[in-house]
Amino acid sequence: MERSLSMELVRVTEAAALASAKWMGLGKKDEADDAATTAMRDVFDTIPMKGTVVIGEGEMDEAPMLYIGEKLGNGYGPRVDVAVDPLEGTNIVASGGWNALAVIAIADHGNLLHAPDMYMEKIAVGPEAVGKIDINATVLENLTAVANAKGKNINEVVATVLNRPRHEKLIEEIRAAGARIKLINDGDVAGAINTAFDHTGVDILFGSGGAPEGVISAVALKCLGGELQGKLLPQNEEEIARCKRMGIEDPDRVLYMDDLVKGDDAIFAATGVTDGELLKGVQYKGNVGTTHSLVMRAKSGTVRFVDGRHSLNKKPNLVIK
Repeated sequence: MERSLSMELVRVTEAAALASAKWMGLGKKDEADDAATTAMRDVFDTIPMKGTVVIGEGEMDEAPMLYIGEKLGNGYGPRVDVAVDPLEGTNIVASGGWNALAVIAIADHGNLLHAPDMYMEKIAVGPEAVGKIDINATVLENLTAVANAKGKNINEVVATVLNRPRHEKLIEEIRAAGARIKLINDGDVAGAINTAFDHTGVDILFGSGGAPEGVISAVALKCLGGELQGKLLPQNEEEIARCKRMGIEDPDRVLYMDDLVKGDDAIFAATGVTDGELLKGVQYKGNVGTTHSLVMRAKSGTVRFVDGRHSLNKKPNLVIK
């Protein structure tokens, strides 16, 4: 892949964030998602790549754009797999909460897992604890391993978990082990990424969330030198059959980093829609919108934070070709 793609992709996430942030706190999650998707799709047409969506808004008959199999880019440049979540945290934006993101992950063609839209059990850590975790181990064993790797006591370790009834037992086990918990209402992509940055105060992510988001998170952590392990959680025979149609013959097996994102190169870009521990959300004043983005490349290990100031009257549709 060409390194210039990194900054080109930030333009895509910035546009999605600027469009969806206008719906922040208005209680209209679908409108916010539609705005992000439309803006992201429009800017993709200007990007020098030959991309194919492998993780997107759904199948062709379910989504009008950014559907699985859709071709993206201007037809020039590298051939890549594209995973998108135009608005990671639709409920967050609707309620005005924390950590909503517009996100993109790309890798060379054939290198991203075609994850079916179902639940995935996940465990994620930053660079210090790579190789120390095991999704099949107990909560206590994983917390102990992370504490030892980071030179902490267990009561200094912070685990982040989606606040869902299905996680009640998991939360009890974390508390029984003596660790602290940061519950999040939505947005486990941000939760996974936060494990790789000390200033977020998060050491490990546990629990189940969307499988597509698991692949996107794995790309981010690959760029950061972190680790995510996953196990698909099909709920019925139809979901098992869907796994097999997408090339996952054994849905019960552990998915490691090389299963989720192959090769030595991948790019991840995200722009904050609402404020979070890692990224600031979009702010508007008159005809100006400001954005805060993160863009990373696995091959070089480069991590950039990008502040953007956008003159909305000069590009009212967020696109200048």
